[in-house]
Amino acid sequence: MDIGVMSVRYARALLKCAMETKIEEAVYRDMQALSASYLQVPQLRFTIDNPMLAKDKKETLLQTAAGGDNIQELTKRFIQLVLREDRENTLQFMAASYITLYRQQKNITRGKLITATAVSPETEQKMKQMVESRTQGTVEFQTEVNPEIIGGFILEYDTYRMDASVQTKLRNILTQLKK
Repeated sequence: MDIGVMSVRYARALLKCAMETKIEEAVYRDMQALSASYLQVPQLRFTIDNPMLAKDKKETLLQTAAGGDNIQELTKRFIQLVLREDRENTLQFMAASYITLYRQQKNITRGKLITATAVSPETEQKMKQMVESRTQGTVEFQTEVNPEIIGGFILEYDTYRMDASVQTKLRNILTQLKK
């Protein structure tokens, strides 16, 4: 079976169960933590994929990666199910699929503001509100400081990207001068 199809099926079932018990947001946080653990600790995937490691050790490791003692009972049962069905090699994709499905269900958009220097909380809030008004939904907003853009900003959300950075303007001028 295709990994993508399988991971979406598991994620969809988890979301449905979480919504029935009204803990979908808490499970969302668990899946975000698990997904982040996979990205931040590349050895986690190799360890979980190791057939020599006992299932109970994998379960403990995965529960810790998903948030430790703070994770939902449903998340624990989901991890146990995945291990029992020998699907642990696709758990990273299941977590990512759950995150995507949850965001679609709740109309959540990810936004990112990149600036040369840190911006005030008021400025960040104004940019977030602007994106929320354009997307007609909630925005998970992230800011990043990148001194290489020299000045201005880059705003990204959905498939939209507004590049008002000094670096890009200088590149455009250089390109025109070379013609």
